[in-house]
Amino acid sequence: MKIKTISITAIMLVTLLWIIKYSYNQKETKEIPQTKETDNDAYIVEPADIPAHLIFADEVVPVQFYDVRERLDRELLVNKFWHSSTFQLIKRANRYFPIIERILREEQVPEDFKYLAVAESGLQNVVSPSGAAGFWQFLRGAARDFDLQVNSEVDERYHLEKATRAAAKYLKWNYKKFGTWTMSAAAYNYGRTNTLRQIKRQHCSNYYDLLLPEETERYVFRLIALKLILSNPEEYGFTLNNNDLYAPIKTKTVTVTGKVKDLATFAKEHGISYRMLKEFNPWLRENYLRNPRNKTYKIKIPEKHFRHQYDHLSY
Repeated sequence: MKIKTISITAIMLVTLLWIIKYSYNQKETKEIPQTKETDNDAYIVEPADIPAHLIFADEVVPVQFYDVRERLDRELLVNKFWHSSTFQLIKRANRYFPIIERILREEQVPEDFKYLAVAESGLQNVVSPSGAAGFWQFLRGAARDFDLQVNSEVDERYHLEKATRAAAKYLKWNYKKFGTWTMSAAAYNYGRTNTLRQIKRQHCSNYYDLLLPEETERYVFRLIALKLILSNPEEYGFTLNNNDLYAPIKTKTVTVTGKVKDLATFAKEHGISYRMLKEFNPWLRENYLRNPRNKTYKIKIPEKHFRHQYDHLSY
């Protein structure tokens, strides 16, 4: 009986020791700290950096004022963490900025105004609920005021080069009236008459001191935020290589002085599809061009093999 008792006690002791060891091992496994490599892969949310000295359109941005700094901070955070949209803007900018920059230089308008096209349309030929169209979002009346043709067949608000030149003239017209490029940008958004009314009402002509509707209050700050992010994407957490960017596409021009009965046939004759003809010439709004006044139009035709930009990539 004594031997039996001792055997039972020994078995119970061994079992207890095994349970303790198993529990300890489980605890040890669960509490293994993350490796350094895992820590580095963690998603870290950081504030957006604001430079101590900042220039936009050749004018100093007074970031030393708390309200100016906080208004800019808002737009930086919105664009820094709106990843899908901002990534697309960086990609498109690589294709369209060279065209826009050249025209702004020719028109003697600060290059920073390329970011106005980004803010207005995201560098796309979009139409707003109010009917503003194209990269620069011209309304019909304003477009015609700056020599853009707008009708059922031809709408030059969608013609990147012509619309950019018109926007540059519009900005210079505003600058001549208001005296600063910052106010020129604000008036582009709010309208010349409305801006003049607020200047008169508030006895103030400085954008950073004026009380304006929210959209215009944010407008110039959005341009500045876009400049900071798109000119230095990696600084704000966007890492891309050259293959990620949308490359410029070389084109030639075909001059048309008469009518084109069928643009699909015209496209086929020049080795492209109707779809591609419209993609490179979105200002052609119909599938024909009657051209009753025999105006001269230059139609873009992409160079041969233009769709094979990524042949060099290995998938």
